Amino acid sequence: MANTSSRTLRLLSLLQTHRYWPGAELADRLEVSVRTLRRDVDRLRELGYPVEAHRGVDGGYQLAAGAALPPLVVDDEEAVALAIGLRVAAQGAVAGIEEASVRALAKVVQVMPPRLRRRIEALRAATQPTVWGAGPTVDAGTLTTVAQACRDEERLRFSYTARAGEVTERHVEPHRLVSLGRRWYLVAYDLARHDWRSFRLDRLSEPRGTRDRFRPRELPAEDAAAFVRAGIDTIVAPLSVEVIVHAPAETLRGRLGAWATIDEIDATRCHLRMTTENLEWPIFALGVAGADFEVVHPPELTDGLREWATRFLRSTGTPAPTDRGAAARP
Repeated sequence: MANTSSRTLRLLSLLQTHRYWPGAELADRLEVSVRTLRRDVDRLRELGYPVEAHRGVDGGYQLAAGAALPPLVVDDEEAVALAIGLRVAAQGAVAGIEEASVRALAKVVQVMPPRLRRRIEALRAATQPTVWGAGPTVDAGTLTTVAQACRDEERLRFSYTARAGEVTERHVEPHRLVSLGRRWYLVAYDLARHDWRSFRLDRLSEPRGTRDRFRPRELPAEDAAAFVRAGIDTIVAPLSVEVIVHAPAETLRGRLGAWATIDEIDATRCHLRMTTENLEWPIFALGVAGADFEVVHPPELTDGLREWATRFLRSTGTPAPTDRGAAARP
């Protein structure tokens, strides 16, 4: 059996993991009696942790919100994930939290043991950054409210602006949040339409919990990300892009796989296909690909590439091909 101090930390970690623990189950996890569990809970309360007790046959414990944020207990894997997540947040994926993310990251790294710092540095060095240019930002408060509703299995109400501009009120059972490409999505069961839906968070406003709990339904897809991708594929986008890239398909999937469909042609070439609302994003993605390529369609993509190339050449002081031709004429 663990000593009292380590057992108390283990209890705290368990309470921070689940919203609610039945007393008997929690005691079994700690391998202690229910009486010893009560003493350990009292010890946490003395340290300032607001642990609520629910009495009765099905009684249990949960960590409530307090007046101040108490210290958190995380394991090695959670600490590494936290640091990596803060690095991404510091790049501006969610509006208004960049500076706070940098401060939090500094605090986390400061108290980490050297072995975890080395793991984080290794992940940073081996990971291709995914900063994909400007895109719709999500309000941090909206993201937090929706994430909590997903975690607590609490029905949610919000206003939603459709693609055509129509605003409707939605009542849903939130399932998962998905970060895909440059956007955040909520996968949820729409109670008014009696079907599963995905909602872009940048079009969602005034989310509010209802305090109504629900039993999770079975999602009709492999996972939430697959459900969102399937929905995006059914949207008729104004532009369809197809490019032959001179790189192995597996290499390109590692760089752009979440934002494009990539099919192998042979060992050194592949087809890249994507649908988009404008050509700025495909041009940027092709630059990230780091390989030669040939545009199949649309012709407008070639014009856009030529415009970017001319601008980049000017920035280096090198005349563009049209400029050299103009200079050679009498």
